[in-house]
Amino acid sequence: MTDQTQALWRPTRRKLTDTLLAALAPVAACGLALGGLSMWTAYGNAGSPARISVTQSRVLLPYGDNRDTAAFFRITNSGGSADRLLKVTSPKADGALRLSRHRMTGGRSASSQTVPSVTVPAGDSLAMSPNSLDVTVPAKAGWHSGDLVAFTLHFERSGAVKTLAVVVRAGQEGT
Repeated sequence: MTDQTQALWRPTRRKLTDTLLAALAPVAACGLALGGLSMWTAYGNAGSPARISVTQSRVLLPYGDNRDTAAFFRITNSGGSADRLLKVTSPKADGALRLSRHRMTGGRSASSQTVPSVTVPAGDSLAMSPNSLDVTVPAKAGWHSGDLVAFTLHFERSGAVKTLAVVVRAGQEGT
């Protein structure tokens, strides 16, 4: 190469070197982030699915002529992602079941509101009770204390989870 040709290439090489150095920082940062996320995933910490279990299932024995009663469940999500309870069904109920949230309105009165779904956070549990969330159940005649009633809880991600609830009198076993 002649001196004149080298003089023409110097600015071009300098621009190319500057461009490569400018691109190196974001490429290195992306590589480092990808490596960190890969390790996080490899150790099972990323995107683990919801793992739902249902325990302490009970349904109140209907009182008097009232056929509507309530069912309560403890729902535990030991997974890494939240899930959502969409509905509850039972072949032993005499109609459609609905999720209800109860709130004290003052004095000795309360209000009940139907809710479309309930979130079960990752690594947490949801304990239904007469003072919070329950499932309103139109009971069939003939239930007795100690009977078992089949329920299916339908979740957005976990699908259907079946459980048996024991029929209890109000005030019995924490109700």
